[in-house]
Amino acid sequence: MRVAIRRLAVPTVVLLAAGCAAIKPETPREAQEKRIQATRPTYNLAGYPPAVREGYIDGCETAKHSQYARKDAKRMSDDAQYAMGWNDGFGICGKK
Repeated sequence: MRVAIRRLAVPTVVLLAAGCAAIKPETPREAQEKRIQATRPTYNLAGYPPAVREGYIDGCETAKHSQYARKDAKRMSDDAQYAMGWNDGFGICGKK
């Protein structure tokens, strides 16, 4: 029994080590470029003004800690609809 476990343990450790070695960490610049090129998530927010929709998506993605997380501070202070959408999205998605 012990011999069978040892025979399985060695290849398993070798495969795990090889898999870890192949992962290359992403640089901040690569991550930023990836975010710019990716499409934003979509939500069914038909009937809401564009500013509310954009705020909701930003707030929800921030609550979910996704790669699309963002909070536009200038827009939060200048655009009440964006701020309302952001707060709603953050609050609703943060509860899930």
